[in-house]
Amino acid sequence: MSKQDYYEILGVDRNANDRDIKKAFRRQAMKHHPDRNPDDASAEAKFKELNEAYEVLSDAQKKAAYDQYGHAGVDPSMRGGGGFDGGFSDVFGDVFGDIFGGGGGGRRSSVQRGADLRYTMDLSLEEAVRGVEKTIKVPTLVPCEPCDGSGAKKGTSAKTCSTCGGVGQVRMQQGFFSVQQTCPTCRGEGKVISDPCNSCHGQGRVEKTKTLSVKIPAGVDTGDRIRLSGEGEAGSHGGPAGDLYVQVSVREHAIFERDGRHLYCEVPISFIDAALGGELEVPTLNGRVKLKVPAETQTGKLFRLRGKGVAPVRGGGAGDLMVKVVVETPVNLNSRQKELLREFQETTEEGHRKHSPKRHSFFDSVKKFFED
Repeated sequence: MSKQDYYEILGVDRNANDRDIKKAFRRQAMKHHPDRNPDDASAEAKFKELNEAYEVLSDAQKKAAYDQYGHAGVDPSMRGGGGFDGGFSDVFGDVFGDIFGGGGGGRRSSVQRGADLRYTMDLSLEEAVRGVEKTIKVPTLVPCEPCDGSGAKKGTSAKTCSTCGGVGQVRMQQGFFSVQQTCPTCRGEGKVISDPCNSCHGQGRVEKTKTLSVKIPAGVDTGDRIRLSGEGEAGSHGGPAGDLYVQVSVREHAIFERDGRHLYCEVPISFIDAALGGELEVPTLNGRVKLKVPAETQTGKLFRLRGKGVAPVRGGGAGDLMVKVVVETPVNLNSRQKELLREFQETTEEGHRKHSPKRHSFFDSVKKFFED
């Protein structure tokens, strides 16, 4: 079966110049490329024909032989040639580099942003509620001063990689496709440092512990983060530095327990104060306040002190302080105190329904339960 004319395959006439031939090939190849026509055998066959036609017509010697002898002039079996010599590789990169991410896409940028860092800061409840300024020390990577972050010894500079010619990638011919791989010499950077800096050994960055002052706003809580822009690791090859995230962790408090905007605490009171009523001194984060306890207060009673809680960091009014009173049973009693309590018990035993209504109600329910 005779082959189709190469000029017809590309859709150009025999007087077309190199520019017209390349333009026609680009247009047709983009249309019939296998990546754009998956599972289409006819498109793949057409693409191979286009490649074959362009390989011949883009080469001056092959084109002259084809114009004079036709397909026989470029048939390897007829002239002992070695097939296509890779001319397609160059145009393949030109045509498909931007579309399919291959070909002559150029070297990848070695300039990279530095990594973000995290620092956990432990705070007391008072520091978290009122705000504080802390000094911290953070181990990180910073630009090397002797080489100014270049990685090369002072007075020298990185040189273009001889393996890839500064592209950062090398090509491997597999069949009629050209496959790109990261250059093994420069690792894709396109440059190599022949005389590295003695301080950073060519890395451009060195480890250093930075001392930073951090302002913690009032109202923060466990889990809140504060971002310090540009205080993370230095970027490579002049890239921007990452950020430092200060993670807040509030320690447990001996008196108060925090729940968002509100604070909670327990205050023990004697059963005398609970029975007769009285006035207690209650702690807050801003000092002590007086709390009036009414007579006949039961253990577990919750009192609310408005505005004595926490003003949230994200705005809004301060929460409340919730005070839970716990009646304390007296201990280490002497004989006289015990005698007085027994006398007190005798005076209340006869009227226990009146003096201890909850106790009376409970045991009545127990009695009824077993009777039923």
